[in-house]
Amino acid sequence: MNPLLATLGGKLTERWLNLLVLPGALFLAATAVGTTLGQRHWYDADRLRTTLDDLAARPALDRTGTAALVVALLLLTAAAASLAVQFLGGAIERYWLRPGRDRLSRALTARRAGRWTRLHAQLEAAVAEIPLRGTGPHGAVLVPPDVQARIEDLTGARDRIALRTPTRPTWYGDRMQAAADRLESAYGVDLATLWPRLWLILPEPAVRQIQSAHDSFSAAARLAAWAVGYALLACWWWPAALAAAGCAVVARARARDALGALAALVEAAVDVHGRELAQRIGLIGADEAGLLGHEAGDRMSELFRKAE
Repeated sequence: MNPLLATLGGKLTERWLNLLVLPGALFLAATAVGTTLGQRHWYDADRLRTTLDDLAARPALDRTGTAALVVALLLLTAAAASLAVQFLGGAIERYWLRPGRDRLSRALTARRAGRWTRLHAQLEAAVAEIPLRGTGPHGAVLVPPDVQARIEDLTGARDRIALRTPTRPTWYGDRMQAAADRLESAYGVDLATLWPRLWLILPEPAVRQIQSAHDSFSAAARLAAWAVGYALLACWWWPAALAAAGCAVVARARARDALGALAALVEAAVDVHGRELAQRIGLIGADEAGLLGHEAGDRMSELFRKAE
């Protein structure tokens, strides 16, 4: 039992240091430097060195108890800052995935939908104007390289906005909505009602991969929260704006990758295990072959909604 407790304690300590203390300590250090130097002396290393020397020369810091108390206070402050960032990161995660029923969100959705529609129209026009340049194997049409490059550019630009006509104010919400729409189109299932039941029967490897993708998305939201903190610090010390910009850029890239992986995994889970769920609740016989059909999918959605 003692080795087990020691192992668990070591993992908890490592997680506490990595998630709470180290990011918070880095922010506290940047805050201390920024408030000491300010905007006018942002580059003055001598000023910072003098402040550190004056602080180290104080008699109270020579006492072991006082030094230990200061270290403990710094650790607690760093942990408190990280906890605040985690709370803000959760709010940012919900903001990214919001349905967008307020006036501003509806305006953002309309703007994104307009851009998507224009690019989609340009893409359709480019595809329609493909000149025939002979045929390849099995009657395939050969597309000139310049036309193919334009089609790929337009497709990439359109998909960076959304995979389908935008109905949410953010790319993140539209990506999850696209997954739900594709599953409803393929199987007739309502992902919102199906998912909690499907989650109960997923095998451990699938659960771990989905949870890992979700954790990566949450970590990206926390990084965006740190960007907000450094942006506030930039009001007193402008170099913090560089850290804020870096955190924001990395957070956006990681969030897109993580949510794209999460949406793909959710679709794959329904593809692979949706029929198994229908069998478990008695809608499909175990001896029946084939894919999950619309009739079974509609029946599952109706059953899971209950009296809604």
